[in-house]
Amino acid sequence: MSRLVEPVAAPAASAALFPVFLKLAGRRVLVVGAGPVAASKIQGLLDTGAQLTIVAPEVRAEIDRPEITVHRRAFQPSDVDGAWLVLAAATPQVNREVRAAADQRGVFVNAIDHPETCSAYAGGVLRRGGVTIAVSSNGEAPALAGLLREALEAVLPEDLERWLAEARVQRTKWRAEGVPMAGRRPLLLEALNQLYAERAQ
Repeated sequence: MSRLVEPVAAPAASAALFPVFLKLAGRRVLVVGAGPVAASKIQGLLDTGAQLTIVAPEVRAEIDRPEITVHRRAFQPSDVDGAWLVLAAATPQVNREVRAAADQRGVFVNAIDHPETCSAYAGGVLRRGGVTIAVSSNGEAPALAGLLREALEAVLPEDLERWLAEARVQRTKWRAEGVPMAGRRPLLLEALNQLYAERAQ
Protein backbone atom coordinates (compact mmCIF):
# COMPACT_ATOMS: atom_id res chain seq x y z
CA MET A 1 0.00 0.00 0.00
CA SER A 2 1.37 3.42 -0.90
CA ARG A 3 1.87 6.07 1.76
CA LEU A 4 0.17 9.07 0.18
CA VAL A 5 1.17 12.42 1.62
CA GLU A 6 1.27 15.99 0.45
CA PRO A 7 4.28 16.84 -1.77
CA VAL A 8 7.22 18.09 0.26
CA ALA A 9 8.28 21.67 -0.35
CA ALA A 10 11.90 22.10 -1.38
CA PRO A 11 13.96 23.21 1.65
CA ALA A 12 16.18 26.25 1.64
CA ALA A 13 19.58 25.65 0.08
CA SER A 14 21.28 26.29 3.42
CA ALA A 15 19.24 23.70 5.31
CA ALA A 16 21.45 21.19 7.14
CA LEU A 17 21.34 17.51 6.24
CA PHE A 18 20.56 14.86 8.82
CA PRO A 19 23.03 11.98 8.34
CA VAL A 20 21.53 8.52 8.82
CA PHE A 21 22.31 4.89 7.95
CA LEU A 22 19.38 2.83 6.67
CA LYS A 23 18.51 -0.80 7.40
CA LEU A 24 17.15 -1.90 4.02
CA ALA A 25 17.13 -5.67 4.54
CA GLY A 26 13.82 -7.08 3.31
CA ARG A 27 12.61 -3.66 2.17
CA ARG A 28 11.76 -2.74 -1.41
CA VAL A 29 14.19 -0.37 -3.14
CA LEU A 30 13.40 0.96 -6.60
CA VAL A 31 16.05 1.87 -9.18
CA VAL A 32 14.83 3.80 -12.22
CA GLY A 33 17.33 3.43 -15.04
CA ALA A 34 19.64 0.55 -15.90
CA GLY A 35 22.71 2.07 -17.49
CA PRO A 36 26.31 2.09 -16.24
CA VAL A 37 25.57 4.53 -13.39
CA ALA A 38 22.76 2.35 -12.06
CA ALA A 39 24.90 -0.76 -12.52
CA SER A 40 27.58 0.74 -10.27
CA LYS A 41 25.09 0.96 -7.39
CA ILE A 42 23.49 -2.49 -7.70
CA GLN A 43 25.90 -4.61 -5.66
CA GLY A 44 25.96 -2.14 -2.80
CA LEU A 45 22.18 -2.27 -2.61
CA LEU A 46 22.10 -6.07 -2.80
CA ASP A 47 24.65 -6.22 0.02
CA THR A 48 22.13 -4.47 2.29
CA GLY A 49 19.61 -7.28 1.75
CA ALA A 50 17.17 -4.94 0.01
CA GLN A 51 14.53 -6.32 -2.35
CA LEU A 52 15.62 -4.62 -5.54
CA THR A 53 13.33 -3.59 -8.42
CA ILE A 54 14.68 -2.09 -11.66
CA VAL A 55 12.53 -0.13 -14.11
CA ALA A 56 14.04 0.84 -17.47
CA PRO A 57 13.28 0.39 -21.19
CA GLU A 58 16.75 -1.10 -21.72
CA VAL A 59 18.68 -3.10 -19.13
CA ARG A 60 22.39 -3.91 -19.08
CA ALA A 61 23.25 -7.60 -18.96
CA GLU A 62 25.00 -7.39 -15.57
CA ILE A 63 21.83 -5.94 -14.00
CA ASP A 64 19.53 -8.69 -15.27
CA ARG A 65 20.04 -11.08 -12.35
CA PRO A 66 17.71 -13.64 -10.73
CA GLU A 67 17.70 -11.81 -7.38
CA ILE A 68 16.49 -8.56 -9.00
CA THR A 69 12.97 -7.83 -10.24
CA VAL A 70 13.30 -6.19 -13.66
CA HIS A 71 10.59 -4.31 -15.60
CA ARG A 72 11.65 -3.40 -19.15
CA ARG A 73 9.50 -0.33 -19.72
CA ALA A 74 9.23 3.37 -19.02
CA PHE A 75 8.81 4.62 -15.46
CA GLN A 76 5.27 4.94 -14.07
CA PRO A 77 4.47 6.88 -10.87
CA SER A 78 2.89 3.76 -9.37
CA ASP A 79 6.32 2.07 -9.48
CA VAL A 80 7.16 4.00 -6.31
CA ASP A 81 4.29 2.38 -4.39
CA GLY A 82 5.67 0.26 -1.56
CA ALA A 83 9.26 1.44 -1.99
CA TRP A 84 11.27 2.63 1.00
CA LEU A 85 13.96 4.29 -1.09
CA VAL A 86 14.32 5.22 -4.76
CA LEU A 87 17.47 5.68 -6.84
CA ALA A 88 16.85 7.71 -9.98
CA ALA A 89 19.51 7.00 -12.60
CA ALA A 90 17.69 7.98 -15.78
CA THR A 91 17.48 11.20 -17.81
CA PRO A 92 16.98 14.50 -15.97
CA GLN A 93 13.34 14.65 -17.10
CA VAL A 94 12.58 11.12 -15.90
CA ASN A 95 14.43 11.77 -12.65
CA ARG A 96 12.21 14.80 -12.01
CA GLU A 97 9.13 12.64 -12.63
CA VAL A 98 10.48 10.09 -10.17
CA ARG A 99 11.06 12.79 -7.55
CA ALA A 100 7.52 14.13 -7.98
CA ALA A 101 5.99 10.67 -7.60
CA ALA A 102 8.18 9.91 -4.59
CA ASP A 103 7.34 13.19 -2.86
CA GLN A 104 3.64 12.41 -3.19
CA ARG A 105 4.24 9.10 -1.43
CA GLY A 106 6.67 10.22 1.25
CA VAL A 107 9.64 8.31 -0.19
CA PHE A 108 13.22 9.59 -0.35
CA VAL A 109 14.99 9.81 -3.73
CA ASN A 110 18.68 9.77 -4.54
CA ALA A 111 18.99 11.07 -8.11
CA ILE A 112 22.46 9.98 -9.13
CA ASP A 113 24.53 12.91 -10.47
CA HIS A 114 21.49 15.23 -10.31
CA PRO A 115 21.68 16.78 -6.82
CA GLU A 116 18.92 19.28 -7.54
CA THR A 117 16.49 16.34 -7.88
CA CYS A 118 17.59 14.57 -4.69
CA SER A 119 15.80 14.39 -1.39
CA ALA A 120 18.58 12.07 -0.14
CA TYR A 121 22.30 12.08 -0.93
CA ALA A 122 24.64 9.10 -0.98
CA GLY A 123 28.08 9.75 0.49
CA GLY A 124 31.55 8.46 -0.19
CA VAL A 125 31.57 5.27 1.90
CA LEU A 126 34.40 3.54 3.74
CA ARG A 127 33.87 0.19 5.47
CA ARG A 128 36.52 -1.40 7.64
CA GLY A 129 36.38 -3.82 10.56
CA GLY A 130 32.64 -3.47 11.10
CA VAL A 131 32.77 0.35 11.00
CA THR A 132 31.07 2.35 8.25
CA ILE A 133 32.01 5.97 7.55
CA ALA A 134 30.22 8.10 4.96
CA VAL A 135 31.27 11.54 3.73
CA SER A 136 28.85 13.93 2.02
CA SER A 137 29.34 17.22 0.20
CA ASN A 138 25.57 17.89 0.14
CA GLY A 139 25.54 16.50 -3.38
CA GLU A 140 27.61 19.43 -4.68
CA ALA A 141 31.04 17.80 -5.07
CA PRO A 142 30.95 13.97 -5.15
CA ALA A 143 34.59 13.82 -6.28
CA LEU A 144 35.63 15.76 -3.17
CA ALA A 145 33.63 13.38 -0.97
CA GLY A 146 35.50 10.52 -2.63
CA LEU A 147 38.89 12.14 -1.98
CA LEU A 148 38.00 12.73 1.66
CA ARG A 149 36.94 9.10 1.98
CA GLU A 150 40.33 8.01 0.58
CA ALA A 151 42.11 10.30 3.04
CA LEU A 152 40.23 8.77 5.96
CA GLU A 153 41.03 5.28 4.68
CA ALA A 154 44.73 6.15 4.77
CA VAL A 155 44.72 7.27 8.41
CA LEU A 156 42.38 4.73 10.01
CA PRO A 157 44.11 1.83 11.77
CA GLU A 158 44.17 -1.54 10.03
CA ASP A 159 43.03 -3.22 13.26
CA LEU A 160 39.86 -1.15 13.55
CA GLU A 161 37.97 -4.36 14.19
CA ARG A 162 39.80 -4.63 17.54
CA TRP A 163 38.63 -1.12 18.41
CA LEU A 164 35.04 -2.10 17.70
CA ALA A 165 35.30 -5.31 19.72
CA GLU A 166 36.74 -3.42 22.69
CA ALA A 167 34.05 -0.73 22.39
CA ARG A 168 31.36 -3.43 22.56
CA VAL A 169 32.89 -4.92 25.70
CA GLN A 170 33.21 -1.52 27.35
CA ARG A 171 29.65 -0.48 26.42
CA THR A 172 28.22 -3.58 28.10
CA LYS A 173 30.26 -2.79 31.20
CA TRP A 174 29.25 0.89 31.26
CA ARG A 175 25.55 0.07 30.94
CA ALA A 176 25.78 -2.41 33.80
CA GLU A 177 27.58 0.19 35.94
CA GLY A 178 25.32 3.07 34.94
CA VAL A 179 28.13 5.17 33.50
CA PRO A 180 26.56 8.31 31.93
CA MET A 181 27.03 8.95 28.20
CA ALA A 182 29.22 12.00 28.85
CA GLY A 183 31.73 9.91 30.77
CA ARG A 184 32.10 7.06 28.30
CA ARG A 185 34.33 8.60 25.62
CA PRO A 186 37.38 9.22 27.88
CA LEU A 187 36.96 5.71 29.30
CA LEU A 188 36.95 4.26 25.77
CA LEU A 189 40.08 6.20 24.85
CA GLU A 190 41.79 4.83 27.96
CA ALA A 191 40.76 1.27 27.04
CA LEU A 192 42.02 1.65 23.46
CA ASN A 193 45.33 3.06 24.67
CA GLN A 194 45.64 0.00 26.89
CA LEU A 195 45.22 -2.23 23.85
CA TYR A 196 48.26 -0.63 22.21
CA ALA A 197 50.25 -0.70 25.45
CA GLU A 198 49.64 -4.45 25.72
CA ARG A 199 50.64 -4.99 22.10
CA ALA A 200 53.90 -3.08 22.61
CA GLN A 201 54.96 -5.29 25.52
